[in-house]
Order: sequence, then C-alpha cells, then structure tokens
Amino acid sequence: MLLVLLFGVCLNSASAAKLGVVQTEGGQVEGRSHRMGLFRSLDVFKGVPFADVPGKWEKPKPHPGWSGILKADKYRDRCLQVTLLQTKTQGSNDCLYLNIFVPQGRKLSTNLPVMVYLFGGAFLLGASNDVAILGDSLYDGKELADRGDIIVVTVNYRVGTMGFLSTGDARLPGNYGLWDQHAGISWVRRNIAAFGGNPDNITIFGQSAGAVSASFQMLSPYSKGLFRRVISQCGVALSPWALQKNPMSLTKKIARKVGCWRSDEDEMLACLKVSDPVGLTMAGKIDVLLILGKGVVMDLLELVPVIDGDFIPDEPSRLFHNAAQFDYMAGVNSMDGHMFAGVDVPSINKKNDNTTVEDVRGLLAGLTKEKGTAAVGSAYSVYSSHWGSAPEPAVVKKTVADIETDFLFLVPTQIALQLHANNARGARTYSYLFNMKTRIPGFPRWVEAEHAEDLQYLFGKPFATPLVYFPRHRDLSGYMIAYWTNFARTGDPSTGESRVPVPWPAFTKHHQPYLTINHKITKSSISYDLRSEYVSYWTKTYSSLPSVRRGEEEEVCSSSSLGVLTEYLP
Repeated sequence: MLLVLLFGVCLNSASAAKLGVVQTEGGQVEGRSHRMGLFRSLDVFKGVPFADVPGKWEKPKPHPGWSGILKADKYRDRCLQVTLLQTKTQGSNDCLYLNIFVPQGRKLSTNLPVMVYLFGGAFLLGASNDVAILGDSLYDGKELADRGDIIVVTVNYRVGTMGFLSTGDARLPGNYGLWDQHAGISWVRRNIAAFGGNPDNITIFGQSAGAVSASFQMLSPYSKGLFRRVISQCGVALSPWALQKNPMSLTKKIARKVGCWRSDEDEMLACLKVSDPVGLTMAGKIDVLLILGKGVVMDLLELVPVIDGDFIPDEPSRLFHNAAQFDYMAGVNSMDGHMFAGVDVPSINKKNDNTTVEDVRGLLAGLTKEKGTAAVGSAYSVYSSHWGSAPEPAVVKKTVADIETDFLFLVPTQIALQLHANNARGARTYSYLFNMKTRIPGFPRWVEAEHAEDLQYLFGKPFATPLVYFPRHRDLSGYMIAYWTNFARTGDPSTGESRVPVPWPAFTKHHQPYLTINHKITKSSISYDLRSEYVSYWTKTYSSLPSVRRGEEEEVCSSSSLGVLTEYLP
C-alpha cells in the first residue's frame, strides 16, 4: 500500500505542466487542461475573441477587451450561415473567435511552432469547430498538437452573403471573410508567445475553401512578415471556383431575392445595408435543383473572394511575387472532383446505369463554356484516348471523376506550385497526391480519396476514436501528422522532431516530384510530373483557344479560368 501511495505521489508531482491563466492583449483567459498520456497534457482554450463584433460588410475591428478572467472553455457560435440542408440559418454575427491547443510536457512549452487552420465549406458554411462525429469536432486540434508537439489554432470567419458579397468597387469591396482570417492570424502573431508559441514560426493551412483562403493570404501584400509557411489541401487561389469575376451581377441577384432591387445602384445598396442579415444569408444559398441537367456544380459557387484592388490587388496568377518568402506545400486528393461529378453526371455512381459519350461531352461543355464548342472536342479526345474501342463502364465513369478533379483542383494546384517555385526566393515548394481508398460506404470500387477525406487523418481521428479505424489508418494518420508538423517546424516535411517513412523531395522550377500519400509510403511513393499529359492540355492547348464573349447576366457565376492562368508560366 505504501508503494502504491508513493507511486501515486510521484506521478502527481511529475504530471504535465499547465498554463493556467494567460494574459492576452484583451485580458486574461483561462482554458482547460486535458491529459494526453504519461507526463503529457494539452491546454485547450476555446472561444478566445480576436476581434470585436463586426459591422455589416465592414472589416473586423480590434476587440475592446474585458475585465476579470475569461473562461475559455467552450466553443462560441459559428458565423451566420445557412444550415447544411439550407432550410434555415444558424450562427451569429458575434463570431470572431479562435481556439488554441497547446501541448505540455513536464515543463511549460516555449517557442513552439504554430499552425493556424482555416476551415472549408465553399465560403458558404463551416466553423472552426465543425462536424462533431463520434466525439470531438473534426477540427479538434488535440491529437495533431500533441503528436506533432506544435500549437494548433482554429479560426472562425464570416461566410456567405455576410462574408463575401461585393459590388466590385469601393462601395462594397467584399472579401470580409478574408479580412477576418487576416485579423485572426495577426492576433495569433501578437499573442501566441504568451501561450508558449513562436510568433516568428507560424504556418497557415486549410482545406477546400480554407485552402483557397490560405492561398489568398499568401498572395496578399498584407501578409508580408505575418507568417512563414502555407499548406493548401485541395484548393488554391487559381481554382476556377475560387474567384467571382462579376460581383455586381451577383449582388443584384441577391437584392432581387430580398426585395431591394432598384435601378439606382446606390439606392439598392442602401436597402441591402438595412436588410435583415438572416434574409440576406438565405438569399445566398445554393439551389442545387437549378443545376441538375443544366450545367455544372462549379457554377453554383458564387459568394467567393473578388479582386478588390486591396487585399487581392490583381489576378492571383500575377501575385506570386508576394509569396516569394513563404515555404509552400500543396496537394490534392485523387478523387477530389468525384462528389461534384456525381451531381453533374449522376450515372457514375449508379451500378445499373452506364455513363454515355454524351454525358462526358455534356460535362466538358459545362466546364469549358467560356471557350465554346472547340474545347469540348479537344478535351474529349484527350480524356478518351486510353478507352479503346469498347471501354469498360467503370473506366468511363472514372474518367468523369478525373475530368472534374483535374479541372477544379489538380491542374490549378500544379500551376500554383509551379508559379511558387518560379518566384521563390529561398523558400521551398512541396507537392503531394493523397490517394487513400475512400471509407465512405456505397461508392463504386474505383473511388479513391474523396474530397475532405484527408482531414480525419491529419487531425488524428484514428487515434482519438480507434474503434472505428484499423491499424493502417493509424499508420497513415501518423505519417501525415509527421510530415505536416515537420514542415511547420522547419520548412522541410522530412526534417524535424517526427520520423517519416521516406524523404520528400522539393518541387523546383525544373523538377516536379510529388509524394503519393497513403498507408504504404515507400521510396516508390515518390513520382514525378503529376498527370503531366492533362496538366499540359489545360495549360497549353486549352488556354490557347479563343474565349467566347457572353452577356453580363450570363457571367454572374463565371470564375477564374484555367485559360488565363498560364500567362506567367515560362
């Protein structure tokens, strides 16, 4: 009994350190400590304000501060947005909060690398604590922080109508959600030292719309010296769904829906500014029924960033000189486009339905309409060249998913990597392809890594909820956490405190290696020139085709095109 008591006392006295109350610029905050293992714990601060309640369509303002000790022990509201089914709204205007996950050993952590996460959700929905399934939020940073020995921060930002409506001029510049992200990252730089973080070693990372956001943050002139590294997972600023080219037409459409249509634009804007935020948010929802059989999902993503002459001063492809000092890692999931292709061409997921040549041509027509009918024939010949005279139905279906993956994600990411490598001044560039087999039941056998499936592994879900995963999933999760946190620590995913299965070579101006990420990473996982035949088609052949001019109303949804992205490639 004496031995047991002594052992208990020793354990207690040698337990992990705790931060307790932390002094920030706005006041004192106190989080909660979570035990993660022997001599290891995690201080978690939820709902720390980084800006004041934002005014409607205004940039975020500094928080006025508070007296006493703020109990930072629960997540705050997400920003006002439609629900997943888009039948109502949820969230609040008082939403500019962040969450901090700090790993501790026997002594208080100091000078740790910091990773700031920007969530995805098509710029329409999402939150820093989104999607709680089988336990904690998908973006809960405990496992990533503990296993990588880094600080994780997750940030809220405005989305939908309240975050991205714009007139394309100074009256309603837009990009309010991007300004929120910038304010959150700036707060982290000013305050993270008090939590044990290194303000000179911040990495921003995100997935989908969050990846596009991280990309825009990297390209903005406002980010100079603010952070050090960037990771884009399944999206970049060059993605054809990432930029609204005709914001005023979209604003007029929203105005009609809420009863603010006026022939005088200033009167229309005055009406919008006094309109109910809930009604405005509902007016920005996606109506998927309008697209079925008539176009492509990409056309529905309207409330997105704009070139405002300020935060985004020019076409993204012209801004990579601003990214010269940032180390950059970017990649895609092998089936990123599958869920979107399943809406555009539903037959690809139906066992008893064949996907026809007309289906494939129809998809290409929807994606390439800015180039007219000439693009359909040339793209079809490239993507059907490996079919043979009588292709298997599964081959045709997978081709549809590949087309959408290439166009929406893979090709823009490869261009962004090339532009970064071309402009880098001492910074490094890394490319990857995540292709772990999907865990989503009911999909055809040929489906690999679906959009967003990488996140469960990066955030350590196979460790946090082990009963719903297998050992191979924990292997993959460990590899991703090691590569990502090494990159955050040193700028090289192969070098740091975590062991990795194989070295990951840098992507350069003249050599384009990439790492294939799954549960079996070996030396053969390093390949070169990812889908180069298709990248070459979109960047050279397709971009050289003349564009078709259309009227303003038709261009409401038009976005950045692959056809203009290669202007600054060698």
